[in-house]
Amino acid sequence: MNLPDTWTERLPFLEPLEDNWRPVPLAVLLIAGAFYGLFLLQAARGSGPMLMIDLVFIPIHEGGHLLFRWFGSEFLMVAGGTMLQLAVPLMLGVYFVWQRQVQGVAFCFFFMFEQSLPIATYMADARAQELPLLTVGDGDYVIHDWNYLFTVLGVIDHDVQIAHAFRVVGWIGMFSVVGWMIFRSLRSGASEAA
Repeated sequence: MNLPDTWTERLPFLEPLEDNWRPVPLAVLLIAGAFYGLFLLQAARGSGPMLMIDLVFIPIHEGGHLLFRWFGSEFLMVAGGTMLQLAVPLMLGVYFVWQRQVQGVAFCFFFMFEQSLPIATYMADARAQELPLLTVGDGDYVIHDWNYLFTVLGVIDHDVQIAHAFRVVGWIGMFSVVGWMIFRSLRSGASEAA
C-alpha cells in the first residue's frame, strides 16, 4: 500500500498553495522573528507596549455589533463583535495567501490567533462581570457579550473553562504561525537560491 508522502498528496486541492511564494530575505525573517518573539514574551507576561495592538481591534469588535444588527437577531448582533474581530484578520490573511506573501499571511493569522487572548479574558468574566464594558450607541443598554451568549447557550457555568480552552487555541495558533513563517520563509529562500 502506497501512503502519500506529503500533505499536498493527501489534499491535492491545496497543491496550488505550495507554489510561487515570494521569497523572504533573511534579514526580514530575522526581524520578523525578533518581533514575534518579543510580542509572545510580552503576551505571556500580560503587559508591554506591543499589546496596545489590541486597541485596534476594539472598534472592529464594536463595528461587528453594528454590522450584525442588520440580521435582526439579538444573538447574532452580540456574537457579531467577536465574529468580526476574528474575521477581519482572517480575510486579510486569505488575501495575502493568494498574493503568496509570507509575511502578510503570518502577520494577519498571528493576530487573528492573538485576539483569542483578550476574547478569552472577556469570556472568563461572563459570570463575574467585573471588566469595564464599551458600547456604541445607547450607554444605558450595555450587556456583557459573553454573559449573554453563554447564558443563551446554557454554558454560563463553564465560562472559565471555555475561556481557558480558547486561550490555549490562541497560543497554539500563534506559535504555529511563527513556525510556518520560518519554514515557508526558509523554503522560499532555498527555492530561489536553487
